[in-house]
Amino acid sequence: MNQPPETTARLDRLRGRAMPVNHNARTISALAANPGCVRRALLDAAGVNKQHIAAHIGYPAPFGQSAFAIVRGNAFEARVKDNGAAELLTLLRDLLELDVTEVGYTDFNDVAGRQSRELRHTATRNALTGQDHGPRTLFDHPMLRLRVGGRHAYLEPDLIALRLDGSFHVIEIKSFPVIDGQADPAKVAAAAIQSAVYVRALRDLIADAGGDAARVSHETILIAPKDFASQPVATSIDVRKQLGVLDRQLTRMTRIDDLLALYPESLTVDLDPDADGTPRRDPDDLAQAIALITANYSPECLSTCELCFACRDEAQGSTGALGKSVREDLGGIEYTAQALSLARGTLPPPAQAEIAVQLLRAAQLREQLLGEVSSP
Repeated sequence: MNQPPETTARLDRLRGRAMPVNHNARTISALAANPGCVRRALLDAAGVNKQHIAAHIGYPAPFGQSAFAIVRGNAFEARVKDNGAAELLTLLRDLLELDVTEVGYTDFNDVAGRQSRELRHTATRNALTGQDHGPRTLFDHPMLRLRVGGRHAYLEPDLIALRLDGSFHVIEIKSFPVIDGQADPAKVAAAAIQSAVYVRALRDLIADAGGDAARVSHETILIAPKDFASQPVATSIDVRKQLGVLDRQLTRMTRIDDLLALYPESLTVDLDPDADGTPRRDPDDLAQAIALITANYSPECLSTCELCFACRDEAQGSTGALGKSVREDLGGIEYTAQALSLARGTLPPPAQAEIAVQLLRAAQLREQLLGEVSSP
């Protein structure tokens, strides 16, 4: 659904004169990775270029893949899709029991010689809903879209597979290795939430065409190189949990006016660019405006948000800066200094009595263990 005009006006005022930044699968994934961050929710709903903001206030964050990683990823994807994705089809035959007696391979990278996102989205919708009546098994780089904060974000999954029973499976091709059957958990988690974004967008497309969104499986397929070679291996990933988090965050962004109501209408992160696009706004003034919006920093933000260094500096001394698990274990204690004080035996307020006992006991055990180690 579209935002009310007054909400759109507030978001435009918050962003300032810059053009809104379009969302992609990575930015939507990052939203779901930290659903409790009001700062990210508001700035992303407004389409703020957080990288420009971070650089102007003195906290630039290098984001994006290296040229080497991009080349490696493209080379691996090209191998997987070579010869009509013959090698991929073999993997999918085993994993999905995919019927390949009549294979249809549709490439949406270029539709009728034009690269328009809208045209590619229309062609994708027609193909995936059976309106073009062509053979359908694999769809290469279809164009999906998902409404985020009142605007459509256009998304390109690597592949979508259609089984004979009519179910769809999102396929993600990643170049990080699976060594002895194990991959980097953080990279797998990132791939899972990104796949969930595609599942949600595909379900919306099917539902909007009058179809059954349940045909889009929550079991997505991750294709990655085995060990240190380029031999692909396929793994099934259940993204139901990620879908739940994503849906809650998207719902939250459709109700962004509730968050906007927490802050003055005059609040803006406008860089006040001159005719050449050079920011004229005082960096300290901009930093103060950013600081007004509540953040929810955790170390995971370092790999997902352009404002991570600014928020990390702001969060120094807080328990949240040590990670989500620490913040949850120390529920009700906002600062590390307070936690250390309770661990030393300071009389706690009634609401923190239980955690204070645990902290004091933990400190005693630590002292005991250190004493045993240091004794001859």
